[in-house]
Amino acid sequence: MRLRQSILAAAAAVFVTGGAQAAEPVKLKIGWITVPIALAPIMDAKKEVTRHLSKSYTLEPIHFAGSTPQITALASGDLDIAELAFASFAVAIQNAHMDDLRLIADSLQDGVNAYSGPFVVRKDGPVKTIEDLKGKTVAVNVIGAGIDIGMRALLRRHGLEANRDYSVIEANFVNQVQLLSEGKVQMTTTVSESVNDPELQRIARPLFYLKDAMGGPTQILMRAARAGTIAQKRAAIVDFFEDEIREWHWYLDPKNRAAALKIVSEFNKKPAASYDAYIWTNDKDLYHDPDDRPNVEALQRNMKTQKEAGFLNIDIDAKAHSDLSIVEEAAKRAKG
Repeated sequence: MRLRQSILAAAAAVFVTGGAQAAEPVKLKIGWITVPIALAPIMDAKKEVTRHLSKSYTLEPIHFAGSTPQITALASGDLDIAELAFASFAVAIQNAHMDDLRLIADSLQDGVNAYSGPFVVRKDGPVKTIEDLKGKTVAVNVIGAGIDIGMRALLRRHGLEANRDYSVIEANFVNQVQLLSEGKVQMTTTVSESVNDPELQRIARPLFYLKDAMGGPTQILMRAARAGTIAQKRAAIVDFFEDEIREWHWYLDPKNRAAALKIVSEFNKKPAASYDAYIWTNDKDLYHDPDDRPNVEALQRNMKTQKEAGFLNIDIDAKAHSDLSIVEEAAKRAKG
């Protein structure tokens, strides 16, 4: 009898312990580049909006300077969800042989609303048309990045080839303004923040826009994960995106603008006024889908342009490498 009771007690202990372990939140390691393009680093600022944070999942936001290093982190298992540009997404499949890589959510799109990133030249400079870039030097943030690919594609349509007809140098967006001002380059790329720089507005004008180069919207940044990670942590990932969608709806609500700007400015240690001029606007900022839904059709077209520009050797089926069921389920829940 005592033996039977001991066995039952031991079984009960195992059951309770197992249940407690099953209830432990799942850690999600999420790559990010900047805030507020990414909300993961500031998710806990609005705990009353999120329902699952610290319950079904915990976050470990990991900062990266760009998207390319996140490919290595995905490959090593040090990252569950990466923030990738369309160019690095394709390179991960081609070069890192991540055939199981899946597009799961939006981060940033160009050319969806009234805004598209301009390529700018000096107002008083020698470049009046695209053809005038022959023999000139242009600056991009990263050679082989999405903006660079778009630029090369458009200039090729105008008969200009990189390194034959013009030179390309790398410089961060802040330094590009100075390079243009000093006449060291004749065209630069931009992001929303630099476009609204008073110095750039004073000296520069748009020559063309990214949407012109890419033939429509561009899936600038997206969230991606490997199929094995999705299968293993799917419930927690859906909960995370449900929370993020709720947060996006809160951040994009005009009545919350002042409080939202305060959160972003305090995190980035910049004045709220520096963001107020453009952030989350239709005509001065890039687009983020409020329900985290990425643009698969744009991604397909973007990767085709990437191949035409010589940065990709294979054809990639964007739909086959997408799993939208996560954000679809999350958005449905978030509206409930």
